[in-house]
Amino acid sequence: MENSRQLGIPSSFRDPSGFLFFKEGILYRQINLSGKENYNEFIASGLYRELSEKEWLIKHEEVRNNGSGYKLIRPEVINFISYPYEWCFSQLKDAALLTLEIQKKALELGMSLKDASAYNIQFKDSRPILIDTLSFEKYKEGQPWVAYRQFCQHFLAPLALMAYKDIRLGQLLRIYIDGVPLDLASRLLPWRTYFKLSLLSHIHFHSKAQNLFSDKEISGQKYKMSKWSMLSLLDNMGSSIKSMKWNPKGTEWGDYYEFTNYSIEAMSEKEKIVECMLIQANPKTVWDLGANTGLFSRLASRKGIETVSLDVDPAAVEKNYREVKLRKEKNILPLLIDLTNPSSAIGWANEERMSFRSRGPADLAMALALTHHLAISNNLPFDHIAKFFSQICSRLIIEFVPKEDSQVQKLLKTREDIFDNYDQDSFEREFIEFFRIEKSQKLSDSGRVLYLMAKK
Repeated sequence: MENSRQLGIPSSFRDPSGFLFFKEGILYRQINLSGKENYNEFIASGLYRELSEKEWLIKHEEVRNNGSGYKLIRPEVINFISYPYEWCFSQLKDAALLTLEIQKKALELGMSLKDASAYNIQFKDSRPILIDTLSFEKYKEGQPWVAYRQFCQHFLAPLALMAYKDIRLGQLLRIYIDGVPLDLASRLLPWRTYFKLSLLSHIHFHSKAQNLFSDKEISGQKYKMSKWSMLSLLDNMGSSIKSMKWNPKGTEWGDYYEFTNYSIEAMSEKEKIVECMLIQANPKTVWDLGANTGLFSRLASRKGIETVSLDVDPAAVEKNYREVKLRKEKNILPLLIDLTNPSSAIGWANEERMSFRSRGPADLAMALALTHHLAISNNLPFDHIAKFFSQICSRLIIEFVPKEDSQVQKLLKTREDIFDNYDQDSFEREFIEFFRIEKSQKLSDSGRVLYLMAKK
């Protein structure tokens, strides 16, 4: 099987030491002969045991190998794979700090991370976790950290741009699959970052001397770095990242629930209706579309349902993640995703990173107080919305907000009302082309209607 890479998952083909593949619905990782020595040392050193016990690395079990590789392991499965450009500021920050801690622990036990890709980190029960078992190699005294540049591009540069320039610059990771180029980051960062020694060294100077910490010849000699110097480097970068802050405010929807037109009684009624619909649908997976800070996502996640809680607003997602982290919540993953321009398939042959849609379908999607934003703010006809929803879920809890509603009127204040077909009859007519309405219920003292639908 070592030469049968076409069976492997596209995101893992670059690593010569092994690759991932599915067989009969089960995920496996093959360890090639070229990865034998480092894998054996990884196990013998106790590094695997320590990292997996700390839940810094996914667990695996070795299984019988009938192929031509060295070994076959069955790793723990992450329920929903997400990418760095879908994370909020604190998610990327936590992933960066975990990567540095893993490298410190590896050095302690005679090993080193040979790559520091942000794509090797996923989130499980509110915490980042490393998913690449083959990321380690034997440490050689005097060898600099070969993953230093990659760490700076995948973590340090985007975090600095988000913290010191503009939170939206994290989306550069959608364009640059191997991290933000350091020369670009250096040009975009404000002058005040030149007075922060860590950024001056790791981004500004690094961008001008890309080989400073690489194992290449400098002035006729190979660059050497002691283990103590490497640990100091890691501590320095860690301190720099910990000092980076972003205050989630000033965005369009970050304070949505503080200014909603719902009364306390109406919000309570809505929660009860949605909860009853969740019980009736009994899904295993839920995607909450336009989740804001995750109020309704938690109705699902607290029932043990795996819930992806996504929104377009970075402040809302940041607040959601902070709440998840503070309460150590399980079964909920906040993500930054724009439904009008969701993550596409990117990388080599458009296969390395999956599109948002291809990671579904979910058993159930929730679209609460969302459709009027799609239809009026983004000029999306009901039939286009219904078709897209039918592609990403089997069942749907959706809210129709009439044109007379104050929130819709707020959207229409800044534009001409050209939406003659924005009414409940048109909404139902278009959606029943793709869904069967199982239940509908009007909210008291409101023209809003909640529906439970099933895909035809």
